[in-house]
Amino acid sequence: MEKQGNNEFIIEGRNAVIEAFRAGKPVDRVYILDGCQDGPVLTIKREARKQDAQIKYVPKERLDQLSETGRHQGVIAWAAAYEYADIETMLRQAKEKDEPPFLFLLDNIEDPHNLGAIIRTANLAGAHGVIIPKNRAVGLTATVARTSAGALNYTPVAKVTNLAKTIEELKEKGLWFVCADMDGDRMYDLDLRGPIGLVIGSEGEGVGRLVKEKCDMTAAIPMKGNIDSLNASVAAGVLAYEIVRQRLM
Repeated sequence: MEKQGNNEFIIEGRNAVIEAFRAGKPVDRVYILDGCQDGPVLTIKREARKQDAQIKYVPKERLDQLSETGRHQGVIAWAAAYEYADIETMLRQAKEKDEPPFLFLLDNIEDPHNLGAIIRTANLAGAHGVIIPKNRAVGLTATVARTSAGALNYTPVAKVTNLAKTIEELKEKGLWFVCADMDGDRMYDLDLRGPIGLVIGSEGEGVGRLVKEKCDMTAAIPMKGNIDSLNASVAAGVLAYEIVRQRLM
């Protein structure tokens, strides 16, 4: 059974989930009853891997909690509120505008309000797209869409399996990468012009080690207060507008 609310799909039941995959719906993640390995479930797992959907094995109590119908049959899928884009579309848009590519890459952003606010900032700062990882990240839920205040209709979002590998591939296309890090160089001392990817991590965990190692620069935001970190979406905004400032020079 499929339930829709605010453009977000909650799909319950084995056949319904299989049909959703085969219909090409953008499924973010699938919750499967721990230990369940019958034929339909194996089909669901195979389809999920084809589409890079995240698979989570959970106890029955968790499925019952997520279910809105009580008839989940051991499988519940969450589909994105919006279609994901591909990175080539972002680069093509930059070329069409005759602008050096400007991308946001997000690591460990699991709060939908943070993601929505960052997409909004990316749009207003003139970024050509936002890239998120498949795992340990919130997808394009209805909450994300609402928080973006309409920006999700204009700013493409891509989902990738490996953020570090994606950075390597984009470097081959001429992009440089700056990572937000409180131990980095002061952002005003860095040259942030040209084709660039801005890498932002969560407030608590920051950017993962492997992703940080792929970046060319680390940028610190000067802070004068009594606490030592900014909310992820605020940090993204501060750094994004330093990039905008330098591009206008």
